[in-house]
Order: sequence, then structure tokens, then C-alpha cells
Amino acid sequence: MEELETEEIEFKLAGEFLAEIKKEFGGGDEELVNVVELKKIKQGGRTMEEFMQDFKRVVRGSGYEGHLLTEEFKRGMNRSIRRKLMEAENQPGSIEQWFKKAIALDCNWRESKREEERLKGKKENSRASAPRLNN
Repeated sequence: MEELETEEIEFKLAGEFLAEIKKEFGGGDEELVNVVELKKIKQGGRTMEEFMQDFKRVVRGSGYEGHLLTEEFKRGMNRSIRRKLMEAENQPGSIEQWFKKAIALDCNWRESKREEERLKGKKENSRASAPRLNN
């Protein structure tokens, strides 16, 4: 409540505000709280596995399942992974397939980035140690 009084907290939707009040004071609709939390969850810089752990935790009491659950998962994941999965020849069907393929893509992307950094470092080191020729 102190955050509200000092205007340090903002709510974009009335549902978010209501869910926060119910969460804070109890006795509220747990499903509503979980739905609001589910709408706010994003992968961001986290690994897909970290995002999925949070996603699964929030989903438990939300009442979401099937297609709606898959749509919320797609909405929360990073755009590049979502795009690759959507453009895949064999798109995932079930939420479990989405989880599995999203983790694989995320791991491959992160490994590729590490390899790029490693090769970039090697190239820079070889330039620094190469003898310079004066004309």
C-alpha cells in the first residue's frame, strides 16, 4: 500500500490493480491473480528454461490450457525464437512440443553466440600478435 500512496507503482489495467490488492490482502480470486501474472511474464534475457520454470509456476492456477496456454507461451518468449518456431516446416503442436523446441532453439542460439565471441577473440588476438610490415 505504501507503494500506491507514494505513487511508486503503476498499473496499466484495472485487473492488474485488483489482482495486486487481492494478492496483498488475501481472500481473492487466485485464478485472476495468476492470469494477470501470466499476461505480464516475458522471457527477456533469461534462458528459455528459466522462463519456462516461471511460466509453469504461474500457469498452475490460471485455468489456461490447450491453445490459450500455447498462445500465452508464444507471447512471452523472445520474438526471434517465436519467429523461428512459427516459420518452421513442422510447427510444434502441443505445449510440451513448444517447450522442447523452444529450449533447443534457445540453447543453439546461445551456443552460437558463445562461438562467435570465441572466434572474435581469437581473430583479435591473432591480429595483435601478427608482425607489422613497414613499407
